[in-house]
Amino acid sequence: MYELIQVAERSYYIESPAKIGLVRLSEQEVCLIDSGNDKDAGRKVRQILDANGWKLSAIYNTHSNADHIGGNRYLQAQTGCRIYAPGIECDFTKSPVLEPSFLYGGYPCRQLRHKFLMAQESDVQRLTDECLPEGFACIGLPGHFFDMVGFRTPDDVVYLADCLSSKETLDKYKIGFIYDVAAYLKTLEMVKTLQAKLFVPAHAQAAAAAEIASLCQYNIDTVMEIADGIYGLCKEPICFEALLQALFAKYGLTMNFEQYVLVGSTVRSYLSWMKDTGRLDCAFENNLLLWKQA
Repeated sequence: MYELIQVAERSYYIESPAKIGLVRLSEQEVCLIDSGNDKDAGRKVRQILDANGWKLSAIYNTHSNADHIGGNRYLQAQTGCRIYAPGIECDFTKSPVLEPSFLYGGYPCRQLRHKFLMAQESDVQRLTDECLPEGFACIGLPGHFFDMVGFRTPDDVVYLADCLSSKETLDKYKIGFIYDVAAYLKTLEMVKTLQAKLFVPAHAQAAAAAEIASLCQYNIDTVMEIADGIYGLCKEPICFEALLQALFAKYGLTMNFEQYVLVGSTVRSYLSWMKDTGRLDCAFENNLLLWKQA
């Protein structure tokens, strides 16, 4: 873990729970794509920088989930680097309490205010094309989170953030986090068509285009399977809590606060998408919101 792996002349990634991209901008200067999940991850990154005699000039955050911005504050304090994040992700990175608040739907209790859902604040600026190093391109990857992006480096490596989960992760946990299902599916269809020397997803193995296209389709098929499962459970009108309980039982998941908000938020996103596309409807009965097949 935290091994530095070179994948092109100037492009690397650091093997970690959420892969961290590293790109050499010159002989001495580098930038990061994301920063890991916490201060300890930041320390390990700093050790890699020091061992190679590199200076960190900037961190480009793909999105604001805590496991991608958790090293920001430590690395910025240690190196004085700039930090950039796209769109709404910039606001969540500035005010990390927004993530558990959004997931829970209100002020998050203490069990949700921890480093896995709420990173430390960092001084971040909004990402624009002008902020990018020469030869970099930003790729919009909405769906998993609000304004998530990926990056293509000058030596044609594409960092894909969280738009893909590995087959092993999907087979084990089934319901991966999604904010906007329609946007997520559109992103996966787009990524299927991309070409690059190598793709580096944060939570799957680095791979060539053909393997990434196959994995995109596996993720799409899993989304459709989850949607069919939800549809079947709505044969009779059902409230959200009962639906969530049934999905946890169906896929062998274990309920705790983190899983309640992560899976629960995702299921609400499926319900919104399925209502907007006409598969599901809802009604209020006895002061309960009930979901049902349309």
